[in-house]
Amino acid sequence: MEQEKISDKNLWENFKRGDGDALSSIYDQYVQLLFRYGKKFSRDDELIKDTIQDLFYYLIRTRKNLGSTDSIKFYLLASFRRRLTVNLKKKSLHADVDIENAKDTEIDEEEDISPMEKKVQEGLKTLTAKQREILFYRFSCNLDYEQICEITSLKYDSARKQNFRALQALRKWLSDP
Repeated sequence: MEQEKISDKNLWENFKRGDGDALSSIYDQYVQLLFRYGKKFSRDDELIKDTIQDLFYYLIRTRKNLGSTDSIKFYLLASFRRRLTVNLKKKSLHADVDIENAKDTEIDEEEDISPMEKKVQEGLKTLTAKQREILFYRFSCNLDYEQICEITSLKYDSARKQNFRALQALRKWLSDP
């Protein structure tokens, strides 16, 4: 029998009250998304996994004091990004760490991708890191511009322009032979 999906707000409130099933549900639903998101900023799988673990440990420890949310995905992405930035800076004390210029990781050679997917990925590499990040939030995470602005500290108009320019560049890249 399929379990009825509860809203993010209710799931979050259940988690804050100490419901272990709610915690498991949140973790299972978002751990892979957080890991893929972390790969956009670092190739260090262990650092990414540790950051995810730290985030959930923090959430469990402070759950009674956490605010409400209507979007668990948005809350986790924003929190994870802040923690990963701190962890990357700690790891590279003597090197400049600029999360905005982090390179996308290469696709595993074992993955079977179509020629169109390969062309899209090549096109994404021509975009700025900020444009790739905005496209990720907009299309992979389905975040609205207000949420994107909150995570990236961009102004609303700037986020929309970056998205528009990125899509324009991708269309041009894909239409060129």
